[in-house]
Amino acid sequence: MTDFLNTVNGYIWSNSLVYLCLAAGVYFSVRSRFVQVRQVPDMIRLLIHGEKSSAGVSSFQALAMSLSGRIGTGNIAGVATAIAFGGPGALFWMWAVAFLGASTSFVECTLGQIYKTRDRLTGEYRGGPAYYFSQAMAHTKMAPAFKIYGFVFAAVTVLACGLLLPSVQSNSMASAMTEAWGFSEWAVAVGTVIVLAFVIIGGVKRIAAFATVVVPFMAVVYIAVALVIVIANADAVPGMIELVFASAFGMDSVFGAIIGAAVMWGVKRGVYSNEAGQGTGPHAAAAAEVSHPAKQGLVQAFAVYVDTLFVCTATGFLILSTGAYRVFEGETATGAVLRDGGALPADTAVGPAFAQAGFDTLWNGVGSTFIAISLAFFCLTTIIAYYYMAETNLRFLLGKFAPVPVPFIRGTIGSNTTLLLQALILVSVAVGAVSTATEAWTLGDIGVGLMAWLNIIGILVVQQPAYRALRDYERQRKAGLDPVFDPLAVGITGATFWETYEPTGKDRERATV
Repeated sequence: MTDFLNTVNGYIWSNSLVYLCLAAGVYFSVRSRFVQVRQVPDMIRLLIHGEKSSAGVSSFQALAMSLSGRIGTGNIAGVATAIAFGGPGALFWMWAVAFLGASTSFVECTLGQIYKTRDRLTGEYRGGPAYYFSQAMAHTKMAPAFKIYGFVFAAVTVLACGLLLPSVQSNSMASAMTEAWGFSEWAVAVGTVIVLAFVIIGGVKRIAAFATVVVPFMAVVYIAVALVIVIANADAVPGMIELVFASAFGMDSVFGAIIGAAVMWGVKRGVYSNEAGQGTGPHAAAAAEVSHPAKQGLVQAFAVYVDTLFVCTATGFLILSTGAYRVFEGETATGAVLRDGGALPADTAVGPAFAQAGFDTLWNGVGSTFIAISLAFFCLTTIIAYYYMAETNLRFLLGKFAPVPVPFIRGTIGSNTTLLLQALILVSVAVGAVSTATEAWTLGDIGVGLMAWLNIIGILVVQQPAYRALRDYERQRKAGLDPVFDPLAVGITGATFWETYEPTGKDRERATV
């Protein structure tokens, strides 16, 4: 089975997907006139101001939900893996895919807002790639094909987020806790399942409230503590930065032979971490209450920066500046060691232990505990975000059948299948905690890769409404208005929610000025 999964993963994560992610980022950057640079002030402003309602969460809550999915084991174990198998230059390619991916994230998340709907059971906002694939082309000859395409994406997302991806998070969490405190993997599995069950049963509001409190706090604490370590090793920073760039472009004599691996692992772990183009961000974006889709598109583009340029960079600098790394030949831990930073114990496994050893260089014995706590919060919130995405796509698959009562059983088809999904993700978490890291990461990569292939190809076809929304937003901002969206006025069809949208609260006051 392991050989089969590795073969499947090799086909999915071929060079073609790496080039597709990079090329799509370049294309969307040019088409949007580098929105990820021009609109940074608005991104920050929109984080502070935002409305919420009984049906939707605020922009900041939606950002926190999105970050809860982005900031996880990929920011710690993923960075360590990228450096181990791709060299220090992999960190540069993570930056590159983040910069370019911010424009991809803007496009997909704006589309998520444009084509969002209300949940037939709860009244909450739902949206994502499955929704915009089916609705954006609803008035064209390609409607039947894209309806099917939406169903395929939804089915893949339920599989990936409900079964494949949660196991990676619980595996890294169990590994870190075992390293720090000697907990058994089963103890971690049981504890995680109990906490998750409490949060996910509460629905999107409880998920948003949980993410809003936990994610920003832990991200700031993690970055701050990592920065202290880097400052303590300030004399190593210039050489570290030189090594990153030399390795990224094959100018280092040792890493010149693995430049392809640097690009591959940088892009692979970059996409896994910041999720730009993967199609996960639009789910959280669609849940937000905003007066214009471009607002949440900008907020979600900023989320890519937070994830990679801040959190992943903190981990990368921590590992490299302290020398807590090894680089292996052949993209496997059994390969020859190309370079040893000198700070790792001989038997250190590739993963969270790199960061733990880095912390221990300044505070001996503290690193294992701090990384274990950080991963506990990061991984937990990521699993919760995965559940929300799986549930959203399950709702899409059920469609009008979700409210239908089930004969002889209490509840509806939607409520009962939701219970099954909750059970599935809890089982996935438990199994992942006691699995090997290699198996867990392979399954996770397959899930990420399948979603990325489907979403990027799809948005290359249905991208136009995102640019129309951006131009409309910028036109209204230039006129001194707080933008309110009218899809028909800018030639966008199929945005059924917005066609009947009426601003509420402060948005109503602004719209009448």
